[in-house]
Amino acid sequence: MKKNVSAFLSFFITVIMFAEESDTTKLWSTGGDASLTLSQVSFSNWAAGGQDAQTGTFLFNGYANYKKDRHAWDNSLQVGYGLTRQGSENLIKSEDRVLVTSKYGYKAAGHWFYSGLFDFRTQMTTGYQDPPQNAVTISNLMAPAYLLLSVGMDYKPSDAFSVYLSPLTSKMTFVLDDELADRGLYGVDPGDNFRGEFGASTKIVYRKRNIIKNVDFLTRLDLFSNLAENPQYIDVDWEGRINLRVNDFLTAVISLNLLYDNDIKYVDSEGNQRGARVQTKQLLGFGLSYSF
Repeated sequence: MKKNVSAFLSFFITVIMFAEESDTTKLWSTGGDASLTLSQVSFSNWAAGGQDAQTGTFLFNGYANYKKDRHAWDNSLQVGYGLTRQGSENLIKSEDRVLVTSKYGYKAAGHWFYSGLFDFRTQMTTGYQDPPQNAVTISNLMAPAYLLLSVGMDYKPSDAFSVYLSPLTSKMTFVLDDELADRGLYGVDPGDNFRGEFGASTKIVYRKRNIIKNVDFLTRLDLFSNLAENPQYIDVDWEGRINLRVNDFLTAVISLNLLYDNDIKYVDSEGNQRGARVQTKQLLGFGLSYSF
């Protein structure tokens, strides 16, 4: 499956490059960025004490959008993977995600489009409750994975901003690791590998390069409510990211991701499920980058 993810990433980049080369009538709008942030702390005979640490994180964000007459087709891919080590402990992951979205729209009137949305997300490697010990597995490739299919209306006043509203959304949760499925993680019934939900969703995206000089900004908000079961518990996935470009190849990255899903229960150090909690992930890094 890792090979499949790598192949998809290569295919997506190829599509972007082809669109850039063949776009003589400006039907395609393409771009993105890739960054590699690295950090290291080491000690030798340091009287005050300390622990060696190394961290590396790779992030890729790409988009390829098509627009002609009344048709609009927006595609994006986000991939992130990071590893960290403290002292002599095992390598543990600090970032792991794959997010693919594709949205087609047919102009209705003004800035409104009749639209359909495909949204898929998962991670690539095994996650542990206590990473240094690798004792309790809590996630894996396609466990979980989420697929949303929906139809609705998209408000798109500019290429940088869009608000998608869908009263008809199908959310599918896959837990293809039998050990995790048997424990009933991520909202599936114990022993099941799949859960289907039906409801309404909203997706808001704002992406702006050079929002001020040498500063790129991206924010994304995804909301989903299962109208058939506990509609008051709304799934929330918000991300904000700022790239501060020192020059063409050096960038500081600041990002924050907040996630709440009532079906994702907190798992304690013993592997027992507790109540749902707000999940947060933060990144502050400096390293190499390339924008296109």
